[in-house]
Amino acid sequence: MPTQTATKSAPRHDMSVILVTGSYDHEIRFWEAWSGICSRTIARAGETGQVNRLAISPDKRLLAAAIHKKVNIYEIASSSPTPVITFEGHASNITSVSFHSQGKWLVTGSEDGTIKIWDLRSAQLHRNYNNEAPVNDVCVHPNQGELISCDQAGRIKQWDLSENICTHELTPAGDVPIRSVTLASDGSCLVAGNNKGKCYVWKINEETSGLPRFQAVTKFQAHNKYLTRCLISPDVKYLATCSADTTVKIWSISPNFEFKLEKVLQGHQRWVWDCAFSADSAYLVTASSDHTARLWEMASGDTVRQYNGHHKAAVCCALHDGAG
Repeated sequence: MPTQTATKSAPRHDMSVILVTGSYDHEIRFWEAWSGICSRTIARAGETGQVNRLAISPDKRLLAAAIHKKVNIYEIASSSPTPVITFEGHASNITSVSFHSQGKWLVTGSEDGTIKIWDLRSAQLHRNYNNEAPVNDVCVHPNQGELISCDQAGRIKQWDLSENICTHELTPAGDVPIRSVTLASDGSCLVAGNNKGKCYVWKINEETSGLPRFQAVTKFQAHNKYLTRCLISPDVKYLATCSADTTVKIWSISPNFEFKLEKVLQGHQRWVWDCAFSADSAYLVTASSDHTARLWEMASGDTVRQYNGHHKAAVCCALHDGAG
């Protein structure tokens, strides 16, 4: 992760590591990863709505913040608190936001039961999918041609961006809501976590293989309380699961998709809502209802930095320390 030297392009602070948190206090905060100092706060004075999710564009230029029913796009290198684009159109809380790998479009999922794709060049709504049930999470397949969503009705769906339709549907636990979905960066597997703390794993086969697209390989009880987020590391060696039980669990992933509990990250005092890996999978950032975010070293399982400044629950975080 982090280089500790300042870069020439950004005299204010080291822009090679972008670390951002959002909170129920309505603030968005940028942090210096190593010092723990808050380098910039977007206070959003006079603007209502809590920050639900954050995403950093692949080129590190833009921050997308899902704020209640809208998405604000901020310029990361600018000190202006004014968004450069605001996307409005969802009728209810936005629960997920992700960038396309080339940064041309953005996808959002909402409790209004829709998934929307927004064009960042024209600043217009590009496409709308009706999922019917409230959407809890959406991720973009590494092939950039498909979306995977999960919802309150317990369904996981694959949406084909070229065909403009839902092509696959999974319901691993009946109507138990699926809270979070995560895809391996190499497209090899899908993990979903539900409200009861259970994780389900599918191997993803090529459409041309003659095998099922999603082949169920295992399931396991990750937490005994509510699961809030599951995330596969960029190197596809680990799964992180966050929970209402105040912990983050780190599971190793074997080549044949066996999941083994390696570490329990303990330190947060209340619910852990979100997490983000460093590009080299060596560090994990987490956000918690205890108002703090933490940086964990994966090798030791220790907290190496705590970020203090939010006045209410920190519910989302984003980290981008790879090549911009």
